[in-house]
Amino acid sequence: MKLVCAQSDLSSNLSLVSRAVPSRPTHPVLANVLLQADAETNQVSLTGFDLSLGIRTSFNADVWQGGAIALPAKLLVDITSRLPEGEITLDDESATDSTTGEGLIVTLTPKTGQYQLRAMGSEDFPELPLIEDNTAIYLTATALIEGLRGSLFATSGDETKQVLTGVHLTVKQDTLEFAATDGHRLAVVETTNERPLEDNEQQLEVTVPARALRELERMLAHNAASEEPIALYLDQGQVIFAWQNQRLSSRTLEGQYPAYRQLIPRQFERQVTVERRQFLSTLERIAVLADQKNNIVKLTIDSAAQELTLSCEAQEMGSGRESMTAEIAGEDIEIAFNVKYLMEGLKALPSAEIQMHINQNLSPVIFTPLGGLKMTYLAMPVQLRS
Repeated sequence: MKLVCAQSDLSSNLSLVSRAVPSRPTHPVLANVLLQADAETNQVSLTGFDLSLGIRTSFNADVWQGGAIALPAKLLVDITSRLPEGEITLDDESATDSTTGEGLIVTLTPKTGQYQLRAMGSEDFPELPLIEDNTAIYLTATALIEGLRGSLFATSGDETKQVLTGVHLTVKQDTLEFAATDGHRLAVVETTNERPLEDNEQQLEVTVPARALRELERMLAHNAASEEPIALYLDQGQVIFAWQNQRLSSRTLEGQYPAYRQLIPRQFERQVTVERRQFLSTLERIAVLADQKNNIVKLTIDSAAQELTLSCEAQEMGSGRESMTAEIAGEDIEIAFNVKYLMEGLKALPSAEIQMHINQNLSPVIFTPLGGLKMTYLAMPVQLRS
């Protein structure tokens, strides 16, 4: 195998696929990326796969001789990213003891020198999952990016609650719904899919691990300007997102996702409208003290003064208090939250003003943006100890 490619193409594609390479591989070959070069199409594809998450990308190169080889991912990323811009030649040549499969050497030749890496045969690298049912549902990149930005942060990091470590995606006739919860909060985003389902296409529901979707979001962001639709394939236990020369495959999460719509109250006794950035920057200041103790911030809603006051008492450390104007409908109330949940929710709500919908001091509170994206963020208050 021999090819010439641009350093920038090799480095940027390696950085994407290497994120699917496990840090502690269960088999030596999984610490590698699979490089495949096609002399007919002058395409080079790179694949990383940890047996759960698989990422494949491809780019144009001048392929003199086709072939495939497994290269050490971390070493290759570290070297390639530090090479100067310009052309790199990749050439594999078998060392004397090629019968063992351990004698493969790949030579990287940038304009400034030469690097040799020990490689493995491509035949040991596991195949990415294939979907037998080739029926795809097409989604727009914009709808996917909006939905993921508004939901991924609310997934659980607790592996014992496996199904909650993913985002539940529902593809409806002309909308996509993304839901994520960790048991203390819930984010639901509805985005318009500009490619409505065909009459013969079924609505589908799938729960995809947050780790895979974070990589999908990162890959789509690289490609945000493209109008090309994203093909979604779903089969038993596997989901694939494919577009242009990119593909991400992931196992799906088994188990019944909670009936989250039933958790969202329909009527409210109080409503507060507040400027989002001011609310968030005030929280960030109060959080400095909240971090010293229990991460709890208290919100005092004063209807007569049309004022929202944020406060924190960190015994032995001090206390903090700030007020801001707000439009308040309903009676006064004091309510407390985990400050982290409030800040993460406010960062994800994409509007200048937000509304808080409140019943009692221990019942779920709903945050919604005023205008823009259709998003609902539910946060459970915490009990104040007197």
